[in-house]
Amino acid sequence: MNFKKSVLILLLPLFAFTAVHKFYVSVTNVSYSEKEDALQITTRIFIDDMEKALKERYDVNLYMATKKELAEVDRYVEKYLKSKFLVFLDDEQKQFTFIGKKYDNDIIVCYIEVPKVNFKNIKNIAIVNEVLTDVFEEQQNVVHFKLNNQKKSFVLSRANNKGMLNLD
Repeated sequence: MNFKKSVLILLLPLFAFTAVHKFYVSVTNVSYSEKEDALQITTRIFIDDMEKALKERYDVNLYMATKKELAEVDRYVEKYLKSKFLVFLDDEQKQFTFIGKKYDNDIIVCYIEVPKVNFKNIKNIAIVNEVLTDVFEEQQNVVHFKLNNQKKSFVLSRANNKGMLNLD
């Protein structure tokens, strides 16, 4: 047996016990546009994780960020986000508009807007973010609020899925 094969046989068991740890995380930024009187939200999610969630939930292969991407991608992403991402202003759920998405390397960046929020009268904003928590138990969704000269961040999970910012 040659030397290379011997080394490979000796090292192979070591590789078998080395697990590649993958992080399951999304990052969401929430800000207010005075010009638009709207909450503007961007959320960044790993493409492969989003594809897995959409496959499990809707039984569809979308081939995101490839030449084979299906035309219905935006519709499925919007449908999923509307079921897993909720916005509350003063404890009242508000509907948002899915503006669109773009790809940034292995990330899908989704653009969301809550129009006509009458921001001056809002006392608190809450985000419920369950994106991917139904697929990945370890999923963490980081939410950054940047509103009214206040900055606050939350790390949300399956067990703790809501972050609230008081504006008083």
